Amino acid sequence: MAHVKTASSTPAKRTPRTLAGVAATPQDEARVQAIALYEAAIRLMQEGKYEKAHAAFDKMLAGAPGDLADRVRMYINACLLQVAKGKTTFTSHEEQYDYAISLLNNGHYDDAREQFRTILSQKPSADYAFYGLAVLSSMTGDSHTCLEHLTEAIRQNPRNRIQARSDSDFQDMADDPRFTELLYPEA
Repeated sequence: MAHVKTASSTPAKRTPRTLAGVAATPQDEARVQAIALYEAAIRLMQEGKYEKAHAAFDKMLAGAPGDLADRVRMYINACLLQVAKGKTTFTSHEEQYDYAISLLNNGHYDDAREQFRTILSQKPSADYAFYGLAVLSSMTGDSHTCLEHLTEAIRQNPRNRIQARSDSDFQDMADDPRFTELLYPEA
């Protein structure tokens, strides 16, 4: 026999329970809600909607639990980087070079490399972009590419040789005899 629901029978309110059968606390509910918002913001990022994702992450940052807040901050930075990438315009190649150096100094090597290459695609005689690529290659441990780019930078502007001699960004290259020959050909 089936149970027929009548208008007078209303279900009793139940306290939400966790998987362990213990009553869920307001903190548990807040965490579940924060995770849902976090997942929604991640989906926005995956769809390429970085400004909306940034706003969603920013909104949830204040109330996010500590372990989640660290990840939220990381994604906020990623959103800002993506938004900046799409909107960055430069009035000169030198301005773009300065931007590339700031990316390099902040550890965004691929983005810095992209900026240097963009400069060179528009102005192949930009010795400073070759110099920047040489510094980048040195910092990332690619000695062969470093030497190629530094050789071209020096070929285009011999003053780069003097600058490279005192540039601490080439410290990892100091023991390479090819580097020494390039910087001190008179020796």
